[in-house]
Amino acid sequence: MEPMTRPQAIIDFCLAPLNLDTTTEAEREVRRRLEHVIKTLQAKSVRPLSVDFSAMPLQVINEAAHGYE
Repeated sequence: MEPMTRPQAIIDFCLAPLNLDTTTEAEREVRRRLEHVIKTLQAKSVRPLSVDFSAMPLQVINEAAHGYE
């Protein structure tokens, strides 16, 4: 997987597992807010900001350990 730099690509990748209804106002608002955050971070970064999801360690959530069975 190539590192992602475009805000829309990062957002699409992150929201894909949620399978959100793209016709709702809530989904558009989530995308608008995430895009604002990503663009702000990129603008304030000294060097180009990209995300490589393939290099991220896996997070395993043990719901039973937290009482959410």
